Parts: sequence; C-alpha cells; structure tokens
Amino acid sequence: MELINIYTDGSSIGTPGRGGYGLILEYKGKTKEFSEGFKLTTNNRMELLSVIIGLEKITKSGIPIIVYSDSKYVVDAVNKRWVFDWEKKGFNKKKNIDLWKRFLKIYKKYNVQFKWIKGHSGHAQNERCDALAVSASSMSNLKEDKGYEKNQSNQNNLFN
Repeated sequence: MELINIYTDGSSIGTPGRGGYGLILEYKGKTKEFSEGFKLTTNNRMELLSVIIGLEKITKSGIPIIVYSDSKYVVDAVNKRWVFDWEKKGFNKKKNIDLWKRFLKIYKKYNVQFKWIKGHSGHAQNERCDALAVSASSMSNLKEDKGYEKNQSNQNNLFN
C-alpha cells in the first residue's frame, strides 16, 4: 500500500524568539527534507507550520498520509477534534488562528492520520527534524512570521 510519512518538528529559542521548523517527507523509499527559520515566533507556531508545509508539499491526492509530531498541541488538537470545534466557534480566543485556518484548508484535501511521538527520545526522523528546525532558527537570513507579528500588533492596538 502506498503511504506518505511526514515527520515534523518546530523550535523556538525563547517564547517568542527566533524559531524554525524542520520536516521530512518519505514516499516510495525517497526522502526529502525542508526547513525554514523566522525572526520572531513561538514554538507552537513552528510545530504547526511544519505540519502545514509538509501537507502543502504533497502533490498527489488519494494516498494515505501519516504525520508524526512530538507536539501534543498539534496532535491533540486534531485527534481530539478540538480544532474542528474551534473552527465552528470562529476560533474565538484561540491563538495561531491564521495557521489553523491554513492547516484546515490543506488538511481537508487529504486522508491524514496523526501520530504523537515522544521528542528527544532517539527517534531518528524526529531527531533529524529537530536538528533542521534548530539550525534553521540560527541562520542569518530569517524571515518574518507575519502572522505572529500581525497578531501581536492587533493585541497591542486594542483601540483601533
């Protein structure tokens, strides 16, 4: 049976702070790695973004996908169906709304299963994703996490 495995991890040095994500796609014995770093973000945003980017890299539908993540925030939100309740309630008082909306848009296109794995426990792909995320966060040409910065700006401007 065909299967796509996506291994993900996010990192943030400080909360908020410099951050990054790392992910590995495995399909038919081939492996691809991706990572990217950001100037100011949070760990939860990077954990979620790694999943989103992984799913956005998929170009063929109809193949089951398993996402492996050490983020209880992400895995529980999906497996316990919290994110679908948040969506129904307009994400009222939830963080990372921009990313959750982006996630749901791509998630609904595929047959995705989520599996939680313990971080920093010697799982080869998780350790590699962590290394990719940490390395990406220490690069010199970091991108802006516009969703995070926009959200912070909106919270600081309570009297718009």
